[in-house]
Amino acid sequence: MALSVSASASFQQTVLDNGLRVILREVRERPLVGVWMWYRVGGRNELPGTTGVSHWVEHMLFKGGKRFGKGEITKEISRRGGALNAFTWIDCTAYFETLPASEIDLALSIEADRIYDTRIEPDEAEAERTVVISEREGSENYPEFWLREEVQAVAWREHPYRLGVIGPKSDLRAMTREDLYQHYKRYYMTNNASLVMVGDFETARLLDKIRAEFDALPGGPSPAALQVEEQPQTGERRVTVRRPGPTHYIMLGYHAPEASHADAASMVVLSSVLGGASSPIAWGGARGLGRSSRLYRALIDGELATSVSASYELTLDPYLFAIDATLRDGVEPARAEAAILKELERIQKDGVPDEELARTKRQLHAQVVYSLEGVTNQGFALGFMDLVAKDASAWETFPEALQSVTADDIQRVASRYLVERQRTVGWFVPEEEAQ
Repeated sequence: MALSVSASASFQQTVLDNGLRVILREVRERPLVGVWMWYRVGGRNELPGTTGVSHWVEHMLFKGGKRFGKGEITKEISRRGGALNAFTWIDCTAYFETLPASEIDLALSIEADRIYDTRIEPDEAEAERTVVISEREGSENYPEFWLREEVQAVAWREHPYRLGVIGPKSDLRAMTREDLYQHYKRYYMTNNASLVMVGDFETARLLDKIRAEFDALPGGPSPAALQVEEQPQTGERRVTVRRPGPTHYIMLGYHAPEASHADAASMVVLSSVLGGASSPIAWGGARGLGRSSRLYRALIDGELATSVSASYELTLDPYLFAIDATLRDGVEPARAEAAILKELERIQKDGVPDEELARTKRQLHAQVVYSLEGVTNQGFALGFMDLVAKDASAWETFPEALQSVTADDIQRVASRYLVERQRTVGWFVPEEEAQ
């Protein structure tokens, strides 16, 4: 018998005997269904030597298994007018399909085949090596990629977050098919996964279909919990990246709390005040673009930068509050860095006026509402918050918490987290100038 864990006005949550978490939300407005399968494995579960293995395995799980051969998953979804995709991140790997509600059975059979019967053929694994290396090389065309990678590597001493997701070329060239297959077998199991479905269905009938597909799949040994604990940073760290590039870039990264921390909502609002409002639970993670934000006015209107952003990611473990800027030609990094620090110090000293805070929260509310349009986006928000906040209901309670943040909260978290001893600063210097 499956264990019913919780039910709310907006969704029902169930755990099957084999450990598969099932979260179902009925939305009967249109005959569509969004299907997400979340695996609790990503960059944080990797070690040097096989960095990037989660992302590579994600690619391999489109190659087919017993029921679906190579290319058939994409073909079957497309011929029914659906869409599909997947992503790998530091905390998870996730797959989704959006389909007519009449095609729910197809989505379930794809995910059941994927979780248990993917073969990872040696020749297919070797062919995909070129693809993942090419994907990394595509990212290497952007100076921001090199800068962020170096800042991440310096900001952490112990935690695997320092390794990122894509992996270095040395690991991508050295990994074997056996490395991929062992990673798949270790993490792709029912008791390490959550199935989230939102759309036009009747919950009880859908649960019967889910049990028919997944009950026979055995759970496995629970992956070992991450035991690494990053030690507190004791002083500012700096890194300079010298490569070919069009201009200077800077990044400031501050150690910040995890999604389940009481200060998480305040950190989101602080990032919106600084860089513009964007939904923290959005599919795709778009950043704010607010022309009224502090950093926009100081750096773009101040003719120091052509772009600037502030971001706070909702993550399983403490991550980074990051500020990035692309500088105008001729602007020295030290000058732009000083302008950023001045804005942080203003908030720490003077706080945020009530009118500015109210405007920011209105913008945040609008961004959250927009990000929850459609069954696919709601499925993402449910599954994502269940993963990082360890509470599926946080897809509703966290946006509510954003509206409860006060000016005192913002001033307090800015003074607690955005301080020198927790800061890592990165400068990208165009190579020609460095020479």
